Parts: sequence; structure tokens; C-alpha cells
Amino acid sequence: MVLSAEIINDRAETPLAEIVPLVRDVNRVAIGSLAGQLDLSGDWDSPPTNAEIAADFGIGS
Repeated sequence: MVLSAEIINDRAETPLAEIVPLVRDVNRVAIGSLAGQLDLSGDWDSPPTNAEIAADFGIGS
């Protein structure tokens, strides 16, 4: 479904937000459409890697 109308949400004649249709730049319709474009190392889900990501976000023990 494609909506072509723009909606402006306002309060007391002051615009708060403009809601516009989403324009998709990428059309991935099939599973595996990124095959050959991603490189996941063998240790991408290892405990040290997970701890490093948690540290980047300030979580973990």
C-alpha cells in the first residue's frame, strides 16, 4: 500500500511533526540477498567478542 498524502500533526496551529511516506532505497526481497557481501569471522560470536561489544555499550560485568 502506498500513501501519497502528507500529514502535519499540529497543536494550536503550530506544526509539531510532518509525517511523509517512507521511501525505500533498497529492495531486498529474497532471503540471502546479502550473500557474499558480509564477512563474519569465525569468532564473531565468541565470549571475548561479546564482552568487547558489551563494554562498548557500557554494560556487562
